[in-house]
Order: sequence, then C-alpha cells, then structure tokens
Amino acid sequence: MADSKNPKVTVFIPVYNREHYIGEAIESILGQTFSNFEILLVDDGSTDSSVDTIRSFADPRIRLVCNEENLGIPKTRNRGVELARGQYMAMLDSDDRAYPHRLEKQIAFLDSHPEYAQVGSWCRMMDAQGNILNKVKRQPTGSEDIHAQFLFRCAMSNRSIMARTTILQEYGYSNDFPRCQDYELHVRLAKTYKVGNLPECLVYGRIHPQQITGQTPGLGDEKKQEIISGQLRELGVDFSQEDLHPHLTLSRMRKLNFVPDADYLHWARKWLERLQQANQRTNCYAEPEFSQALSQKWFQACWTARSKLGWRVGKYFFGSSLSKNWASTLRKQAFPKRIT
Repeated sequence: MADSKNPKVTVFIPVYNREHYIGEAIESILGQTFSNFEILLVDDGSTDSSVDTIRSFADPRIRLVCNEENLGIPKTRNRGVELARGQYMAMLDSDDRAYPHRLEKQIAFLDSHPEYAQVGSWCRMMDAQGNILNKVKRQPTGSEDIHAQFLFRCAMSNRSIMARTTILQEYGYSNDFPRCQDYELHVRLAKTYKVGNLPECLVYGRIHPQQITGQTPGLGDEKKQEIISGQLRELGVDFSQEDLHPHLTLSRMRKLNFVPDADYLHWARKWLERLQQANQRTNCYAEPEFSQALSQKWFQACWTARSKLGWRVGKYFFGSSLSKNWASTLRKQAFPKRIT
C-alpha cells in the first residue's frame, strides 16, 4: 500500500517542454508492479502544455513542483533530490518509459545489498513515436568493471538509476556541469561506494531531435574531457590536452563511424600501456577488471581497423601485452554476470 508521506521510493522526473512525452512517462510509473512510491515532477519553466498534462493526472502519489524560473538541469535535479521523501530515489527522464517491474527489481536489489549506493540497468531504445527499436544499450554490471569504464565513458544510464536518497542528498549534482552532471556524480560516488547495473532492460529510452545530448555535442565533449582529466590525474598519468580527444574516441568508434589507421593504433597501444603501468604504481583501479577494460579498448580499436589495415591488424593486436586478457574480456561482454 502506498504511503504518500513516507513512500519507499521517490520516482523523480525533471520536466522541460515535454508535452508530447511526459504523459507516457507518468503512466509507465503508475503501472508499476510495486505501488508504494511517489512521483516527484519538477518543472523547470516549461513554455508548452507539460504542466497541464501533469495536472490532468488525479493520482495522489503525484507531486508537481514548478521552478519560478528556468534553473537548468543540475539545479533542477538538486531540487528534486532535496524534496525526495523516499528511502530510494529512482530517476526517469521525461521522454522515457519504465518497464512495469522496474521499481520492484531495483528495490529488491538495494534492500539486499546495503553496500551499494545505486543500481542501474540496461536500456532498450525507442524512436520519437514510441516504436521499439532493435537497439539495447548494455552496460557493465559489476562495480569494479563500472569503475574502470568510467575512465573512458559514463557506464551507467541515468534514466535507469535507483539510488539511496540520503547518499544523493549528501553528494548532489555539480552546478558546474550543465552537461554530464550525472556522469560526474557517478564517478564521485564510485570512489566510496559500490555501484552496479542489473543485466536486463528496465527502461525504454527515447531517441528524438529535441534531446539535450544531441543539441549540445560540443559542450558534452568538453565536460567529458574535464571528468576524464580528473580521473587521469588521480591515476598518476601525464597527459596533454591532445590526448583527450583520441581517448574519448576509444569508446565511440561506431557512433563516430571512425576507422583507426596505423597512426591511431600506434597511439592507442602506447596510451593504453601507459594507463596499465600507472595503475600498477597507484592501484587506483581494481584488477583484473582494469586490465580487462584496457584490453577491451585495444581489441575494439584493432577490430574496427581491420577494414582499413587488413591482416596487419593481427600483428598490431598481438604485439602488445594488452592482448593478454582479450578472451576473458570478450566472454564477460557476451555473458555478463548478475551482480550478487
């Protein structure tokens, strides 16, 4: 039974001009198999009919808070964190949908794993009209694997996160990150707490032209480089600004339609070997998870380069110590383990 003043979980949905999608997001939560929740919606100065759509729902578990002016993403997220009443806080973007059993599964995990600060999941994508696509965004599951991947990319989908509210209230989102504020927060949390991803889809993520990620790619890259730079310094790696763009490319070759040439593979080998050597000195990341992450990047770079370099790719790949973990790394990707 739902307790409006002391819900088990707060589902937080920040809203800005999402009149076409916000109703579906709300309905996906109202249809959950777990019912003791509140839906906290913080509208950040919408100029369309988003607020009217929200107010058309009569369910007492829905709370609407309206910012007096447009505050931007991190401040709006922090307002939601501050106002949350639930023991746990589940994130959902205003243009996405949750699977019916999402809350039930993530609550069960956090209840039985008190050492975890938050847990996410995989995400199945849909188009602007809500048609389900044959595209699944898979993430690493184990805490050490996620921590290692954070050096290269955001290995948790914020739309799928459920976290302990008191921890979020302690850490908060950084107002210095109008983009990638979730990535920056995840990295800070992973330094102290365990984080995980359930190896199944619990959220539908919508792809459409109005997404903030697609509208501000330059700002996104700038903030990702800032987050990665901080981690590289903690790892004890000497680097230049010129290293950061090819470093980011290691995790998004397919997205960029990038095919490495011999020069890039030479850089990647030297760079990844430097990261491996640095971790041997500092023990910043758990092993063998960190070496497996490096092996994954090296394998992906060489595999992608095969259309341009042909048989020479094998010589590049096996010529580095980075190839040592490639078989176990591929098995882990193909058969991800459920976190226990």
